[in-house]
Formats: sequence, C-alpha cells, structure tokens
Amino acid sequence: MNEWNRTELADFLDHEGIGLLYFYTPLCGTCQVASRMLQIVEELVDVAMGKMNLNFYPDLAENFAIESVPCLLIIRNGEVEEAIYAFHSVPYLLEKIKSYLG
Repeated sequence: MNEWNRTELADFLDHEGIGLLYFYTPLCGTCQVASRMLQIVEELVDVAMGKMNLNFYPDLAENFAIESVPCLLIIRNGEVEEAIYAFHSVPYLLEKIKSYLG
C-alpha cells in the first residue's frame, strides 16, 4: 500500500468507484497490526488503496471526522461510505470490502 500525499488524495477523491483510505500513526502498535492485515487484503482484492500518516495531516482528521487510529475509510465516488476502527481479522476486512465491491 502506497503512502499518499495531498495531491494523490485529491486525485483519489475525484475518482469514480470504490477505494480505501487508511489513516495511521507510526508509533501506534495496533496500527502496525492493522497495516499488516491490509497488506494481505491488498493482495487479495483489486481496489484502489492508500495510506496516510495522520500526524502530518491533522486537518484531515477533522475533515473526515476520524475518531482514532487505525482508521480505514471505505470511499465510493469521493464520499465516505463507512469508517472502520476495529479491524478484527483479515476475513472480516475482506467481507466488509467485498460487500461494497459486489
């Protein structure tokens, strides 16, 4: 999963379809586990996906109403469909994501 900057985020939000935006902070242990889970998901699902370090973009936390990290936003046509804070497992994430793709 690639690290995005504001330009890549803007391009992503202008894109039609489903995509995933993952917010994390590097010192968060739960974020590290979630990142690994998303690496596996990325190999199994063909969907646009990027990550952003929330420490560098605090305004995005407010814009997207992010309550905590890790946070995975499921976005359709530039609008947030769902925010996931509890990642549970890879099968759980796959089921959630596929429900939007199918």
